[in-house]
This record gives sequence, structure tokens and C-alpha cells, in this order.
Amino acid sequence: MKTSTLVVFLLLLLPPALYFSQRLPSGTSINYEGYIYHDGLKRRYILHIPANYDGKSPVPLVIVLHGGGGNALSIMRRTGMNKLADREGFIVVYPEGTGRYKNILTWNAGNCCGYAMRMNINDVGFIEKLIDHLISKYGVDPKRVYVAGFSNGGMMAYMLACRLSHKIAGIAVVSGAMNIENCNPSCAVSVIIFHGTADENVPYNGGTGRKALEKRVDKPVSYAVEFWVEHNKCERTPIVEEFGSIRVERYVGGANGTEVVLYTIIGGGHAWPGSTYQGPYGDQPTMEISATDIIWEFFKNHSKP
Repeated sequence: MKTSTLVVFLLLLLPPALYFSQRLPSGTSINYEGYIYHDGLKRRYILHIPANYDGKSPVPLVIVLHGGGGNALSIMRRTGMNKLADREGFIVVYPEGTGRYKNILTWNAGNCCGYAMRMNINDVGFIEKLIDHLISKYGVDPKRVYVAGFSNGGMMAYMLACRLSHKIAGIAVVSGAMNIENCNPSCAVSVIIFHGTADENVPYNGGTGRKALEKRVDKPVSYAVEFWVEHNKCERTPIVEEFGSIRVERYVGGANGTEVVLYTIIGGGHAWPGSTYQGPYGDQPTMEISATDIIWEFFKNHSKP
């Protein structure tokens, strides 16, 4: 039997829910290209396993969501999360949205965005199935599942916190708006937000962004902060810190140790703070802070009870 025929035959023997097409040698960090079938669609993701993973101890999982028009590779480069995962020992996965074109993808996150919204794609169901698979196969700690997203991916992070709060301990939103109707989370979820006051794609104070590809109306950042402070039962008066162009508001004392934290970047645009990769779109990020590092420090201090 030819090698190519054998590979196809072996793939057919795998369960229909998923298969992998790439794996690096043991002893190094590992990238898998994976697929999950959900609602009749083949959904792609890239999974990064750190070199020190032994499969014996439960490990945290960070789900990183690309922005509208992006893909798994673009958000991997933008965040630099793999390097941090190798150092800190957590698994990171980059799921992909859907679209008419292979590498120009979106998420269905309420009133945004594009193909996924118009086709009413069940992205919540896809991410839930992915979480369950990674818990089962890789020993992910169910109490330490987190979501970070940029732009449309940040909007999707809010959606997941609303719909899957029983599975997600914390979310991080960079340059995203919470435009979700009927958000009724059953559990408290820690939330950290990064947003620039000069963002013209997703305006800090809400409204329609001058650079927004779709003429939707975004809710202001304050709406998301107020919602999660109230839901988590945090103290309403924040602890405030200011340095350079950064203003930090920390709302502490929430249920089960949850917090809500807002990083406001004065004059900042639509960007991932600290990133050296702007990707196909986005503004010049501030280098005063690293959103990637801050997000992980926040996540590792908040797990489910």
C-alpha cells in the first residue's frame, strides 16, 4: 500500500469528531492542527502543548480567539501566547471562526460579525465541544479554562462568558464590545478588559466606529464593566492606578474571588498592547504593557471553586 493511501486509510479510522495532521517530536513543544465536526461543519483549530506537559497533572487551558477577518495563525502571532505557555506550562488553543474564504474568518458574537453572524453559526456549541474534548484527551483542569479574544474574538469571549459561565473561569477582552442581548450567566466569571480611547473600529464610548467594516452600534466599555461588576457582586468602588498612558481600575471582592479589571489605554487604538505583530489590520499598539503577560497573571490567580 502506498504511503499516501495508508495515511488516508488511517484518517478514516479515526473518530469522525476530530483528527490531527501535524505533530512535532516528543520533548519539544507541540503544535497540532485539529478539526472538530459540529453542526455539519468541519471546524479547525491549532493546539499548542508545552514541552513540559507530561499528561499526568491537570493543566490550565487558554482559548485564544482571533478578530474578524483573522485566523488562528494571525492571532497566534499577534499574542505571542505560545512562548508564554511554554514558560508557564499551560495549553493554548486557537480555534477558527467561519467565512467564505479560508483565512478570512469571523465569529457569531451577537451583532457582529460578517459571515458567522449572517449564517447564524453556532460558535458557542463549537467551543463547548472543543473544551470538553481537551478536558477528556489532555487532562485540562475543568476549573482553569480561560478565554482571551481580540476585537470580534473579544466579543465572542463575552458571548462565551454569558453562555458557558459554568465552564469558564475567566475571560480577557482586547478591543471588543459586549453587544449581547439576554446575557444570563449562571456563575461568576472573572473579567479583564483592555481598550484604547481612540479605537475607531470598536469605540471606547460606544457607537459606530469610523473604521468599522460593518455599521453596527457597539455598546461602551463601561456597559461591560458595570454588567460584570454587578453580576459578580464585586465592590463598586474600584482600586485605581495610573502610569504613563495607562489607567487601571480593579473591582475586587466578587463571588468566589472573582474580579473585574479595566485597562484603559489613553489615546490607544485598535490593537493588542505589547504586540510586535499588527497583522492584516489594527493600529500601532502601546508598548507600555504586555496584554499577553498581564492576561496570564490575571488568569492564573482566578480559578473556579
